Amino acid sequence: MKNEELPGLIRSMGRWTLTALVINSIIGSGIFGLPSVVAGYVGRQSPLAYLIAAAGMGVVIASFAEVASQFGAAGGPYLYAREAFGRMIGIEIGFLLCVVKVAVAAAAADLFTDYLVEFWPAAHEPVVRLAVLSILIGFLAAVNVYGIKSGAAANNVFTVAKLAPLIFFAIGGGVYLFWHHPALPAVAQGGTSIPLRNWFAAVLVLTFPYGGFEGAVVPMSEAKDPRRDAPFALFVALAAVTVLYCTIQYVVVALLPNAALSDRPLAAAARELWGTAGSSMISLGALISVYGYLSAMMLHTPRLIFALGEKGDFPRVFAQIHPRFRTPYISILAFALILWCLAAAGSFKWNVFFSSVGRLLVYGFTCAALPVLRRKHPETRCYRLPAGNLFATLAVLFVAVLASQMTRGELFVVAVTLLLAAANWFWGGTRRKGEVL
Repeated sequence: MKNEELPGLIRSMGRWTLTALVINSIIGSGIFGLPSVVAGYVGRQSPLAYLIAAAGMGVVIASFAEVASQFGAAGGPYLYAREAFGRMIGIEIGFLLCVVKVAVAAAAADLFTDYLVEFWPAAHEPVVRLAVLSILIGFLAAVNVYGIKSGAAANNVFTVAKLAPLIFFAIGGGVYLFWHHPALPAVAQGGTSIPLRNWFAAVLVLTFPYGGFEGAVVPMSEAKDPRRDAPFALFVALAAVTVLYCTIQYVVVALLPNAALSDRPLAAAARELWGTAGSSMISLGALISVYGYLSAMMLHTPRLIFALGEKGDFPRVFAQIHPRFRTPYISILAFALILWCLAAAGSFKWNVFFSSVGRLLVYGFTCAALPVLRRKHPETRCYRLPAGNLFATLAVLFVAVLASQMTRGELFVVAVTLLLAAANWFWGGTRRKGEVL
């Protein structure tokens, strides 16, 4: 019922390509700055905070694994919410996810130009900055319009390229610490006695670097075997990212006595290990990581727009498929244009907070969809999570606790977005009535 082939799209992404997409969607620029923030909260015990956050997000990802394995069409969380709770809720989630993805991608593009200034000072000049953004976004749009295989190949290349310096840093730092055995410094204020609120704050911050996987399950219409490969990709990516994050954090707090005071903790730790060359390597790695993240966004976000158009929840023009390349080229070009406009407008620091809140709502509805879909389609062939209803309940509770920390400003932005989505739902219903008449 849900795994039918969509005409015009090609199923070419295997399980390892899908795994690379999930990893690329999770690892962005946060790992290059968050180690100092987490060290400020819980000091030498900060690697443990990464494990706690991974456990919490693991419950969410486990629920995603079952739900995602039931669908072979494009749409991801939008499609899940639509099937479980109806068209209006689906549109609300799809619209919210679109806005979140565009905003985060724009912030990442701006961050790329900020990092680039370290190597090319002229990049901060308005004309040069716009030219850089045009080349960056235009290249990724062209690659993805050309075909899913080229877009997936670009994603694979960037995933390897962004992981290489991080893995080198983790292994190199680990070997150095093994031979020299330096004592771990106490970074958090208060010595070894860490207040519970600090732990809560650290875990709250760390749930977001583990996010982004929700976008990677959007292009399931171009995956070879979604039922088998989606759970595999999600679980493998979570395990790989957790090991990498924990190791990097351990190396940072072991090498830097005042890790919490560093704006560029990985670069500072790399300088301790390998001098200026090490610092430059990490800075270059940050550039690659951010651009790799953009490549993942360019691959999966247009498929969400395509899915909304295909279901009639966006204008039908977004569901058009290129006759030669068999890609949703209108959605790709539209996403690239909106992304360029938002990135060109300037810095979007609020996007970090907005994306976090938006993701929490997406996570909550997807996890809540698990028991609903089990009741609706008990015979569907898919991955069945052991004690799935329990996992879904724990995931919803975990999300609710985090969502309780939203500020009034964040609630206002989300409310406006949801109202716009409701207006879109009303427009769609009116248009459909007009077509019937």
